[in-house]
Amino acid sequence: MSRTTMRAANPDWTDPDCPVARTLDLVGDRWSLLVIRDAMDGARSFTEFQRRTGIARNILTDRLRKLTAHGLLVQRTAPTGRRQEYVLTGAGRDLFPVILTLRQWGEGHAFAPGETHSTLVDHHGNPVPQIAPTSADGTSLDIDTTHVQKTRQ
Repeated sequence: MSRTTMRAANPDWTDPDCPVARTLDLVGDRWSLLVIRDAMDGARSFTEFQRRTGIARNILTDRLRKLTAHGLLVQRTAPTGRRQEYVLTGAGRDLFPVILTLRQWGEGHAFAPGETHSTLVDHHGNPVPQIAPTSADGTSLDIDTTHVQKTRQ
């Protein structure tokens, strides 16, 4: 979905000029991000999403519809040919660093020391390293080394 289509699709953005606000308008509720997380973990069917999240059927139906309408998921016939399944699109897959950052923040701030929690590992079984944003020259970036600049069209 192009930027132009997104803008035309929703004239009531919370803050039309802010990418963070627009992103939250699309996926900022708890259930949408959990559906995306579970799709990244291999969930495909309505039943799987409901079982993994515990979400009410009507809310799940709404979130799947919204995520599909905004191009984050696509619905297709399952390999068995018996039912439909949901699969992440490129835009949905691009949320991986967002989910990873939320996960890593949660590992560091949402659990008591020593409390059991899940950990994301790579294909060798090693914990995924902390994400640390850097500039083009490799310098670490944080709130003290960045600022928002409006783009001109």
